[in-house]
Amino acid sequence: MIFTSDNAFGVAAEILEAIGRANEGAVPSYGEDEITARLQRRFAELFEREVAVFPVATGTAANALALAALTPSHGAILCHEQSHAHADECGAPEMFTAGAKLIGVPGGEGKIDPEALEAVLNSLPAGVVHHVQPATLTVTQSTEAGTLYKADELARLVALAHTRNLAVHMDGARFANALAATGLTPAEMTWKAGIDVLSFGATKNGALAAEAVVFFDPGRAADFAFRRKRSGHLFSKMRFLSAQLEAYLADGLWLRNAAHANAMAVRLASGLRQLDGAALRFPVEANEVFVRLPRGVLRRLRAAGARFHPWPMAGDDGEAMTIRLVASFATHESDVDRFLAVARG
Repeated sequence: MIFTSDNAFGVAAEILEAIGRANEGAVPSYGEDEITARLQRRFAELFEREVAVFPVATGTAANALALAALTPSHGAILCHEQSHAHADECGAPEMFTAGAKLIGVPGGEGKIDPEALEAVLNSLPAGVVHHVQPATLTVTQSTEAGTLYKADELARLVALAHTRNLAVHMDGARFANALAATGLTPAEMTWKAGIDVLSFGATKNGALAAEAVVFFDPGRAADFAFRRKRSGHLFSKMRFLSAQLEAYLADGLWLRNAAHANAMAVRLASGLRQLDGAALRFPVEANEVFVRLPRGVLRRLRAAGARFHPWPMAGDDGEAMTIRLVASFATHESDVDRFLAVARG
């Protein structure tokens, strides 16, 4: 009953097998291998246009390097106040941009409120030397709250950003979960919606360590190869990152994994709704569940071996507390059902 994170689980068998195949023989290094070349073509097919793709090993690297490519050191990155870039990257975006300012924007259910975004933009007029200059908007899909931006919600934010000449970045650490939940195509969720650069996640959904930065206008990536090298994220044995991503995309593995994780979250949420004293804090739209439970129930769950993270929120008190439950591609129905049985007592 491990629900701490989708990072807690291992590697999909298909991806491990691909790493083993990539281990055969000697090939050119630093991304000059045939697997990486195939991956570039695969991403172009996936997104229905020419793209520039740069594999990296971590989501922090993908986000920080992508934001650095879009934001000058005197610029501002606008993001949700609870976004990973703002709250969980240990200042990596600020470091990689050489000092750009992250400005957290509020909004319910993990989504940026468009009126709050407009207010922040209005508070930082263009050309005023005393203010950082808004340069980039970053949105997370699916969000840190396990929710999804609807098409019209995303369109309004993108329009606001582009009207002010901001680039738009998407943190897609759980991009596959969002696609599996909505049925949209990768193109529809990104460049067709106005996204300029995507951090494409795979590690949370079955990879060993593989993410990618995807530029939908390759011209924006003119110096990105140098940024990646200078930051220490150009792997000499790039074939092992590329092999993971190639296997991840092959035969729909990534979407099957994500759909399973989403289904396990829905199964959890459905059972919790029937539990006395339980209250879901956000809609369950991807693979995360935030629920307020009586503390007695939480003690019983921990004693039975369940693992999860406390997630303090308004309304928590001595009687009940909010926790986060994350389902993964490897979560078993039996673990979900056992968790619910223990919770019911």
